[in-house]
Amino acid sequence: MAEKLLLLLFFVLLIFPFISVKAWTGEIHGRVVCDLCADGSVGPEDHVLEGAEVAVLCITKSGEVLNYQAFTNSRGIYTVAETMPESERWDACLARPISSFHEHCTHLGDGFSGVKFSYNHISGYSHAVKPFVYRPASMPIYCG
Repeated sequence: MAEKLLLLLFFVLLIFPFISVKAWTGEIHGRVVCDLCADGSVGPEDHVLEGAEVAVLCITKSGEVLNYQAFTNSRGIYTVAETMPESERWDACLARPISSFHEHCTHLGDGFSGVKFSYNHISGYSHAVKPFVYRPASMPIYCG
């Protein structure tokens, strides 16, 4: 019995180095900004939104749909990252803003409902999504 166990162990150790699943890591990141003057450009009066919620949906090469939720940090940046087998890596993704918890800047800017993109980066490289923009319900007087 011990001989069979030893033989089995030897066989496993012999073929184990040749059996490996190649890992793949992907990352998606972006920024959420408050466009105070609703002028469509980020200027000195604008600021990043901390705590804004973003959803990222990705479909893998095998067809599985993965749903991620992220919140922006103090610099207004959200990040989604995952490590998985190369054969299961992301194929295409959709990033979309969900909500802004800012006191005044809560209206989603025009044309910023979501961004679809193919994900064809090799392991360790990230995809940057264009900023999502929120606007205040009423603009400050100085924007006039």
